[in-house]
Amino acid sequence: MNATAAAVATAATFVWLGMVLAISFLEAPLKFRAPNVTVRIGLGIGRLVFRALNRVEAVLATVIVAAVAAGDPPVPVAVLAALPAVLLAVQLTAVRPVLNRRSDRVLVGEEVPRSRAHLVYVACEAAKAVTLLALGIVTLTA
Repeated sequence: MNATAAAVATAATFVWLGMVLAISFLEAPLKFRAPNVTVRIGLGIGRLVFRALNRVEAVLATVIVAAVAAGDPPVPVAVLAALPAVLLAVQLTAVRPVLNRRSDRVLVGEEVPRSRAHLVYVACEAAKAVTLLALGIVTLTA
């Protein structure tokens, strides 16, 4: 893989990884522990934060895939570049709509049961973090 493409992919990968770790695994759970933050307020904030995160993730995924494609990568790098983008696509097209429908109901005051879709989203986030870490490492050494 050429040095410029590897550098761009590495930088974008670690920025993306940092955002996922900071927002999904730090900010999201902590906001519900803050004083006077109700579930409705937390969900409203979370929807805004994750909408913004997902937009930035889509841009970073595009940058990474383009940089890797332009860099004549070995197959493992290409696969690792595709995996977080695929996981993001699954989150945005399959999981987020389910979570959004549930949070819409909560935000209007309806009592709803806990959602398994949230666990799927968290599993995708964890898998995305692992693949981004692996991608960052291999592009550093490419």
